[in-house]
Amino acid sequence: MYLSNIKISNFKTYEEVDVDFCSNVNCLVGNNGVGKTNLLDAIYYLSFCKSYFNPIDTQNIRHGEDFFAVHGMYDFDAERVQVSCIERKGQPKQMRWNKKVYKTFGEHIGRIPLVVVSPNDIEVIHGGSEVRRKFVDGVISQTDRGYLDHLLQYQKALVQRNHLLKQFYEDQQWDEASIAIWDEQLVRHGELLYDGRKRFLEEFLPLFNEYYSWISNSGERATVEYVSNAEVPLQQQLTEARRNDRYAQYTTVGPHKDDVTLGIDDYPVKKFGSQGQQKTFLLALKLGQFEYIYQRSGVKPILLLDDIFDKLDMVRVKQLVHLVGSERFGQVFLTDTQPGRVEDIFAEIPHVEHRIFEVTRGKLELKQEGTNV
Repeated sequence: MYLSNIKISNFKTYEEVDVDFCSNVNCLVGNNGVGKTNLLDAIYYLSFCKSYFNPIDTQNIRHGEDFFAVHGMYDFDAERVQVSCIERKGQPKQMRWNKKVYKTFGEHIGRIPLVVVSPNDIEVIHGGSEVRRKFVDGVISQTDRGYLDHLLQYQKALVQRNHLLKQFYEDQQWDEASIAIWDEQLVRHGELLYDGRKRFLEEFLPLFNEYYSWISNSGERATVEYVSNAEVPLQQQLTEARRNDRYAQYTTVGPHKDDVTLGIDDYPVKKFGSQGQQKTFLLALKLGQFEYIYQRSGVKPILLLDDIFDKLDMVRVKQLVHLVGSERFGQVFLTDTQPGRVEDIFAEIPHVEHRIFEVTRGKLELKQEGTNV
């Protein structure tokens, strides 16, 4: 599966774009601020029905316009499929599969698997537990629709329970029966989230370790561990936390409070890891994500690499391009501010199919093309 063509109208810095891609490595080169990342974001929309960088859809409409549209043509083994995302001011966003509108966005998640690596992802290491839970939930949801359904239902029940707790606090009352209704929903879906996350990390860790060892080329021991109170039944947790919840006005226990600790040689990478170690850790997480999705779905995800060469020496850059250009991976999009760098790398590996596009403000121009030989 790969994206063979994209048509963009009024998306961020792009007025109109119609460009064909190759099935292996596509490089977007140009100065900062010309729109390289915006193009990656348009591709991300077609997989996840939303932006990776700005959650407010209307802010992604080009200035002065009232809509944006992104249409991608995907080549699968047996068919070609058009996926479309259309956002109009004042109207619901639409996702389409071969011009058929989805009833819910959840129906689409996982059909076009994709992994993105961006400088913003360093928040997986530096940010709070919510960021790491989002990473884990996002990986699982691309391969397990049942897990995604339970996650969405859990989140809805959590919102309702928290609303009720706040209302009870303001009204100085308490209704045990009403709370129990939402407890039942949290337990029903939350226990399955616990199990899904634990199972995922058991399968994910060997994949992560393989990539970390390869990228770091060191004897360091990297760890990814699930921190949870799952050994205590969720109903018991909720019951014991009643008093705290009443005064806090929100649900203080449950899988929405889980975390994932990231370490190197038993030390938190967040506090003690160098910039190079943290970048290596992040790349290993994302490449492990790619491998996990591929093994579970049988489809190689599209890989978006946004400005990842910063803080990597040239040896590592070459190794990484060699790796993602190999048969182990599928279609790759990468951005770089130095045109000569990727040209020199592909001069050493001419057998890798690639296209290099120069990006200027709102426009793409094919500068170099190489085919499999």
